[in-house]
Amino acid sequence: MKVGLSILAVSCIFLFSVSAAAQTAADEETPKISLSVPSEAPLRLYLTKKVSKRVGAPVEAKLVESVFAFDREVLPAGTVAQGQVTQALPVNKWQRVRAIVNGDFTPLRTAEVEFTTLILPDGRKVFPHTVETVGLNSIYTEPSNKKNQKARPQNANGGILGTAKQTAKDRISGAINARSRGIADIVRSPNKKEKLVDFLWTKLPYHPQYVRRGTRFDAPLRDPLLFGFVPVKQVDLAAVGSQPLPDSVVHTRLLTALDSASAKPGEAVKAVVTAPLFSPDHKLVLPEGTVLTGTVVAAKKARSFHRPGQLRFNFQSVDLPQEIAKIRPAAPPPATLTTRATLEAAEGSGTAPINVDSEGGVQAKESKTRFIAPVISLMLASRAADTDAGHHHEGGAAAGGEANVSGRTLGGGSGFGMLGAAAAQSSKYVGMAFGYYGLAWSVYSSVIARGGEVQFDKNAAMDIKFGARTPPPGSKFQASETGAQ
Repeated sequence: MKVGLSILAVSCIFLFSVSAAAQTAADEETPKISLSVPSEAPLRLYLTKKVSKRVGAPVEAKLVESVFAFDREVLPAGTVAQGQVTQALPVNKWQRVRAIVNGDFTPLRTAEVEFTTLILPDGRKVFPHTVETVGLNSIYTEPSNKKNQKARPQNANGGILGTAKQTAKDRISGAINARSRGIADIVRSPNKKEKLVDFLWTKLPYHPQYVRRGTRFDAPLRDPLLFGFVPVKQVDLAAVGSQPLPDSVVHTRLLTALDSASAKPGEAVKAVVTAPLFSPDHKLVLPEGTVLTGTVVAAKKARSFHRPGQLRFNFQSVDLPQEIAKIRPAAPPPATLTTRATLEAAEGSGTAPINVDSEGGVQAKESKTRFIAPVISLMLASRAADTDAGHHHEGGAAAGGEANVSGRTLGGGSGFGMLGAAAAQSSKYVGMAFGYYGLAWSVYSSVIARGGEVQFDKNAAMDIKFGARTPPPGSKFQASETGAQ
């Protein structure tokens, strides 16, 4: 009896050892993928509080969009980022001169910010180090609470490991151009009180400086962020590198800076996928880190009388990350895929907002409301030049034409801000001069000056759509398809 029990025990131990060894061998054969966010990848953030432009000032922001590694989300949108202002640098001479000409004698500075802590929604902390960076020319407006309370749709792209999340809904449209656009836009746009205060501050000859709440930052990482390794089955990589379905849209960041003022047809363009693309049956097609390569096919500089710059480029090839290409099945799709993809949406980096047309062409937008400013300036200049004593009662009959206090004040303010309004009280001629100067500057900047350029800095956010598009007859870009401008 004892001998039988001993044999049974030995058999069990042997079977257990064999099973464990087989499991260990299987684990060793299963390839693993590193979950890492590469250096130079930007954290797309927006300020939750305004920040003083002084060294050491604390900074708090949130992620506008999720950060992905391979096929999954590693930093969700809304993650809190903390840092500080590391440098306060003077603006360039041209900006300084323009400010002085407009009556602003403040020693203007730009604030460079570094982020050093990320606080995830579950309380975990990650400690990155970002490159010191300045704010972008856009303001992010948080969605309303009503929108946030809406039920989110179920994720149709679960990912090959069951934990991947679908690319966050495009938030590019949430960014609005932050340049000064006058009192009409201030009153109609969100955060009216804050924008009105900003507008009034800029009219003072000297004022405090801070970075507005909602200002967008793209803060590149100095070093990679590591989130461990995950095993991947060969069968789950079967669709990786295959041709995406027509009209599939992938979120990317630009690796090649572009400017309509300097770009040339044939110039190379590269972008990298920042969020995984899945097929309708939940198979991974393009992981994060996939590189898209293409060329500029049309470029036109901005010209006088506000004729805007134009730019068009597309992508012809797709290259998988080397780590993925090495572990795919024996008969996978090619590592380099020939395709056709065009721009669907983008966040511009210049001072002018942009418009992406149905053919993937980009053009700087020129607001039609800019013509309102010269009309207002003309009215103010006319009011400042009005010396008819019979129309004015401020100073009585003895004052005569010198009594046009309101007109001189408006004319001085139009040409030289609040300092001009004060100086205009010395003489009607000073008020008239400032008024006509304001009119001349307004006509030049709103009518005669060059239009905006299409500008994309390195790491600019873009949505790229797969599938050939046939330009409609008569398209201004149709000739570029055959290599002609």
